[in-house]
Amino acid sequence: MRLIYINELGPNFRGENIYEFIFSSNTDELWGEDWDSVPAYGKPAPPDIEYISIVGTLAKSKIKLILVQNSEYFGMEHALDKVICLGWESFEEDNNTSKERLVFHFGETKKEIEDKLYSRDLILDYDKTLSYVKEK
Repeated sequence: MRLIYINELGPNFRGENIYEFIFSSNTDELWGEDWDSVPAYGKPAPPDIEYISIVGTLAKSKIKLILVQNSEYFGMEHALDKVICLGWESFEEDNNTSKERLVFHFGETKKEIEDKLYSRDLILDYDKTLSYVKEK
């Protein structure tokens, strides 16, 4: 399974950020609505359902991600071509953290994503209602 999209669901009532990490077993000929918009300006929607194999939700997190689909410069095609990543952690200007910035690239494996999140004691909660394609 490979990462193909990060969907921002927004903060909950506690101000915790919620994101869906969408994975697919097929990254060839992948497409979604408005993925050709450049700049993206928030138009690109999640990929067509036929490409989605597994969805993991990251909830109860204070981590804020900047996503390519909200870019004022780039579009989803840039992420597919690995010119830019799908999402990266936003660091506040006054944040003097020594932590490595979380960065998520199109096509990274499910394990690579889980390992990055686990390094911050975060885990994805997988949607059990989807019909999953057998993992490779």
